Amino acid sequence: MQQKNQFSNGYTFNRIINGCWQLSAEHCLQGHLDILDALRAFHMLVDQGFTTFDCADIYTGVEEIIGQFVNELKRDGNYREEDIQVHTKFVPDKAILPTIDRAYTERIVDRSLKRMHREALDLVQFHWWDFSVPGMMDTAFDLVHLQEKGKIRNIGMCNMDTQHLKMMVDAGIPVVSNQAQYSMFDRRPERTLLEYSAQHGIYTFCYGTLAGGFLDERYIGKTYEAPETRSQVKYMQIIEDSLGWEGLQKLLLLLREIAEKYQVSIANVATQYILRQKSVGAVMVGTRNSRHVASNVRTLQFDLAQEDLDTIRAFLSQYPTPEGECYELERTSPRYQSIILTDLNQ
Repeated sequence: MQQKNQFSNGYTFNRIINGCWQLSAEHCLQGHLDILDALRAFHMLVDQGFTTFDCADIYTGVEEIIGQFVNELKRDGNYREEDIQVHTKFVPDKAILPTIDRAYTERIVDRSLKRMHREALDLVQFHWWDFSVPGMMDTAFDLVHLQEKGKIRNIGMCNMDTQHLKMMVDAGIPVVSNQAQYSMFDRRPERTLLEYSAQHGIYTFCYGTLAGGFLDERYIGKTYEAPETRSQVKYMQIIEDSLGWEGLQKLLLLLREIAEKYQVSIANVATQYILRQKSVGAVMVGTRNSRHVASNVRTLQFDLAQEDLDTIRAFLSQYPTPEGECYELERTSPRYQSIILTDLNQ
């Protein structure tokens, strides 16, 4: 399977992006984070050609970890900024949305540049918590201003539904990507978002594809126990509103049968399935430690046959998916909102 993709301007990125949400201070509910092993994983991934990283200004401590990695690359010698691609997000706190201005936006972008020791941000993905609060479009144009100043190379969106992504495009914002939650459980993007994105040359960057790790052999035959991370709390809501735990067990058996044909893992099959969907440019796969580097490589070393893709889709069609558009429930449902932290940028 193709390892790289590119925007129309020639900017190139990996189809499997090293997702760094799991390195944030807010993620772990049990155990501790081994930063040194995470950095070791970064080096291993880059050595294998996985040079694209995804983070956010609100992932506490993560931009600094990437900055530490950049410094290590510089010490190793022969470092060029284009050797790695760093995608971050601009996620202003929900509490201050009404007061955001260009000076604030530039200050946050400058802070990301300083944290990560970058000359420019390769991709800034813009998230707006509440569409009813004015100012979203003005802020998007402020990001365009910073792109014109050379501080941002590409502008993407994050958690935009079809209606608001269209608003951005119609207004002339040069949107190259939109990050959306998309998995075998959460198929909301299939309603309208993937088709619109494909028609307008916008890549969908997918997160949550492995549902916080639930798509794994170790959950076969298991009952649901206490979540290990905040991600699992979140994705369990999605599973409950789609396949349910019983449906998950049937899906795991199906995916294991397919995986065995290719001598890969359930996670490999689940990731490639999403990569093969319309408009999908990349999938974020969590990079918490060095144990999973080899799995990332395997995902791109085989190609699911069309009959396997059809078998998976036919199975999933028997089950519902959460209602509404992309990220709609997270904006409107108290149950979904209960796990989301909306004020982490200060």
